[in-house]
Amino acid sequence: MPIYDSSSSDSDDEHDHHFTQKKLFGRERPLHSILGGGRVADVLLWRDTRLSGGILAGVTILWLLFEVAEYNFLTLACHLSITAMLIAFIWSNLALLFDREPPRIPELILTERSMKDLAHVFHGKLSRLLTILFDIARGKDLKTFLLAIGSLWIISVVGGSVNAGNLFYFGFVSLQTSFALYERYESEIDNAVTNGTKHLNKLYRKFDKKVLNKIPRGPVNGGKKFK
Repeated sequence: MPIYDSSSSDSDDEHDHHFTQKKLFGRERPLHSILGGGRVADVLLWRDTRLSGGILAGVTILWLLFEVAEYNFLTLACHLSITAMLIAFIWSNLALLFDREPPRIPELILTERSMKDLAHVFHGKLSRLLTILFDIARGKDLKTFLLAIGSLWIISVVGGSVNAGNLFYFGFVSLQTSFALYERYESEIDNAVTNGTKHLNKLYRKFDKKVLNKIPRGPVNGGKKFK
């Protein structure tokens, strides 16, 4: 008849009791705030469904053109330029025909204020990115430094065996969908991760008790020495 180890069961129950559900990666702030709280966060979390859907559709069209239809980039650029020139030609001549003012496309697209705003935003983002990368490279946080080195190495290995276009597209789709799915099913995912971690801890404690603790160890410092 098997003997029931009550002490082991009580120890496991005590561990499980203190193992409360935590947020994924131990985060404390809302996901929208962690992602920056701006337009990028809105796109990743699908707060603006039209913009998020439009970006996803645009990237999908580019992926289909370059990777599936094997469209050459230079050919596509020339075809887009031809189409834009034809549209501008027809628009300008129709405006003159109906005695309307022709469109001033360069002034509409490249206004001085919009270019200054774009340059200011780009400078701020680039400066912040370089500061973060420099702090990681200095090794202030050794864990983050090693994690960055390992991640770059994994990406280099994957990039050597997978087409760059496919890697970029599927990475983008995963990035744009995973955050939104996690925000929608946050409780279920956190609960599954917590239960999985709890189960792994139970397995490790059993492995440690039945295997690791039975491995002969060398004499500790200060013990008797045998000749």
